[in-house]
Amino acid sequence: MQINLISDTVTKPTKGMLAAMMSANVGDDVFKTDPTVNKLQTKMAKMFGMEDALFFPSGTMANQVAIKLHTQPGDRMFCDKWAHVYNFEGGGPAFNSGVTSCLIDGERGMFKAKQLSDIISGSRSDIHSPFSRLVALENTTNKGGGACWDFEEILKVKKVCEDNSLAFHLDGARLFNALVAKQETPKQYGEAFDTISICLSKGLGAPVGSVLIGTKAHMEKALRIRKLFGGGMRQAGYLAAAGIYALDNHVERLAIDHTRAKIIGVALQNCELIKNVEPIETNIVIFNVIDEINEYDFIERLNKAGISLISMGQGKLRMVTHIDFTEEMLEMVVNTIEHI
Repeated sequence: MQINLISDTVTKPTKGMLAAMMSANVGDDVFKTDPTVNKLQTKMAKMFGMEDALFFPSGTMANQVAIKLHTQPGDRMFCDKWAHVYNFEGGGPAFNSGVTSCLIDGERGMFKAKQLSDIISGSRSDIHSPFSRLVALENTTNKGGGACWDFEEILKVKKVCEDNSLAFHLDGARLFNALVAKQETPKQYGEAFDTISICLSKGLGAPVGSVLIGTKAHMEKALRIRKLFGGGMRQAGYLAAAGIYALDNHVERLAIDHTRAKIIGVALQNCELIKNVEPIETNIVIFNVIDEINEYDFIERLNKAGISLISMGQGKLRMVTHIDFTEEMLEMVVNTIEHI
């Protein structure tokens, strides 16, 4: 048995999801005539209490379109030093939008409103400085080990944005993990942000797709940018049907992934080869091996035992639980860690 814990993007559609995909009513989404895509977009907008939504082939494209619609070349975006939009999207803000990224030294991918305010106060725009236009948050934080933002802190950041006329975007690739873990609601986030990207192909288990939500004006502009980026799809309803099924059937079960991640965390904490395990709130487990061994040797040991994981760099290793990770697999992983 091969156990893949590299990411929650490695999942396959369930039988129910496949049935929904194969029976989808489709059209040509470039002409806005795919009824299933339209249904997904309406569903997501209504869920978050926002005006409109747009379906994308990837979360990276959704984020990059959001950055472009909020900025002009030469502008400045504020984000955490570990933010996905800066670290893992191919330099997109600079390449696609000509945007400078001002990195904030937060904790586990999350900074404080005061940090943002202090940086803005110390860099008021003049002819030598970029215009400050956008703040981008990530929830949960990928490199931060699935950490969840404190919503009260998000509201404080929002106030700083309002006071300084900054747009406010959320990379919500794993937002539903945060909602389940923190018992929060989509509408709370819809009221806080100008735009939000939601990934359907991570913990929710769909094979492809993300959704960007915001105002009708933002989505009209985003539609044009999506076309510019090559993101216009035709009979995309087959993919949108998977997203609808995921929203209807796979949200509450995220709590199972969180529980299993914590069980793995306990096993790692008790393993003499592990130096530390970062706090586990959702479905991501990040840990470091002791200095006496090489992290890639540890990965190879687990690979030989049939368990795949990944390095995040700087000595960090990552495991991610997901819908295809079963109770039997959990027992095998724990047993392997205990006897490695």
